[in-house]
Amino acid sequence: MILVEETAVATAALPVVQFKEHLRLGTGFSDDAVQDAVLESFLRAAIAAVEARTGKMLLSRIFTWSLTDWRHAARQALPVAPVVQIQAVILKDRFDEATPVDAARYSLAQDAHRPVLEAVGSCLPVVPPHGGVDIQFEAGYGTVWADVPADLAQAVLLLAAHYYQYRAETGLGEGCMPFGVSALLQRYRPVRVGLRAS
Repeated sequence: MILVEETAVATAALPVVQFKEHLRLGTGFSDDAVQDAVLESFLRAAIAAVEARTGKMLLSRIFTWSLTDWRHAARQALPVAPVVQIQAVILKDRFDEATPVDAARYSLAQDAHRPVLEAVGSCLPVVPPHGGVDIQFEAGYGTVWADVPADLAQAVLLLAAHYYQYRAETGLGEGCMPFGVSALLQRYRPVRVGLRAS
């Protein structure tokens, strides 16, 4: 299973102004934008860390998830949330020849933690032997920072500020994720339910 981010978060969507206000950086100077590239890099790192911890994509972009087979014949849970739409399902044979699946054969079941690609009918199309399937989808809360839930947005600013403050740290300890950030992310963490083998 391989998840590929096909489109990146646009620089214009990053909350650079809010981050400057959060850091209480001075304004009104001729070199106000001199740190923008550095601040953007810390914001991107914080967004990536929050998304990795929660499995929630903050800003909308396109992904391709490549599988060798379905986990269940009639449904396939997707690796991240929230999924806005399934753009394509493409079967690939052993020679990498692609065959798009008719969109009438599947649907998206929305879920806050684990959206699902479901079969319309009894089962999803059979994956060719020694081949695979690519699921292309759009995921994210929205295209602008205002679409991101307030607590996740605050967690990003807190974590980016932490990275900024400890940018010279190379060891553990002070560089670990702050408790306040972990607390904000807690309710978004995916719930793992399973039975232990006896």
